[in-house]
Amino acid sequence: MSLAVSSTEIDYPSNDGQPMSENTLQFEWIVALKGSLDRVFRDDPNVFVAGDLLWYPEQGNNKLRTAPDAMVALGRPKGYRSSYMQWVEGNIAPQVVFEVLSPGNRAGEMTRKYEFYNKYGVEEYYLIDPDEHTVDGWTRRSGVLEAVESIDGWTSPLLGIRFQVSEGELVKVFQPDGLPFMTYSEVVTESEESRQLAEQLRERADQESARANQASVRAEQESVRADRLAAKLRELGVDPTQL
Repeated sequence: MSLAVSSTEIDYPSNDGQPMSENTLQFEWIVALKGSLDRVFRDDPNVFVAGDLLWYPEQGNNKLRTAPDAMVALGRPKGYRSSYMQWVEGNIAPQVVFEVLSPGNRAGEMTRKYEFYNKYGVEEYYLIDPDEHTVDGWTRRSGVLEAVESIDGWTSPLLGIRFQVSEGELVKVFQPDGLPFMTYSEVVTESEESRQLAEQLRERADQESARANQASVRAEQESVRADRLAAKLRELGVDPTQL
């Protein structure tokens, strides 16, 4: 599905010329966030999830924009966008955004990101540092994004996902059903393991069915032999039921 956009003289580019990520670890996190959020909301047609998509909050200003590493817009239909133009989206801002730090991110840049999200209506903002194994979170209270005091065990009010942060260990994020967010390679591995397990179960079921069929054939053969024996005994004047 694609959303119709009225013609305008102003061009809103779909690319800001910046790379999606600066290293493989940051890229893996972005892909894991986007893919796992898709999985969480796969059955809800009115939740839009995107990764590295330019968001324009104000019509007429194509310089005012940012591209969260991942974002969720509740109440907006799934479908293709070249960018997220808020006035086209019922003036609904993405309610939840994620940023994944890389060594190239500067403090000033992240401060500007926070100010942008705070000003333009984001309800929850999460900043993940995969190198330092930390997550910072902010949630809107009284109209302002305020820091979450303890992120370990924190559950997103809007998404239902849970963060687990143990000192010196990897950051973990869990879906509402308890399944962990996974990288693409982990998803492929899980899919392959599920396929192999399903194949093993089918083979086992086929073997059980074959054994059951063999037992049924043997029982039928025994029944035929018993009938023949009973017939022979009756021919000899012996009642087989009296034996």
